[in-house]
Amino acid sequence: MILQIIGWAVFGLIAGAVAKLLMPGKDPGGIIVTILLGVAGALIGGFVGSKLGIKSGMFMSFVLAVVGAMVLLGVYRMMKGKTA
Repeated sequence: MILQIIGWAVFGLIAGAVAKLLMPGKDPGGIIVTILLGVAGALIGGFVGSKLGIKSGMFMSFVLAVVGAMVLLGVYRMMKGKTA
């Protein structure tokens, strides 16, 4: 169980970093917020993908995690008044 949580955190960290690269600009909160958004995006992307019946291979899971992190990063920027 602990290893799964660590795995999701690392997966989310990478997804958050890729989302940040794809959405350049200054974010309020810095790297910590980006990491948290990446982890949350990974979870949300995986959940939405499973509900849509998308087969969750490693590549597709990563794509869904990055998209989820990008959506969360965009929403966070709008809420904080920073649209990049």
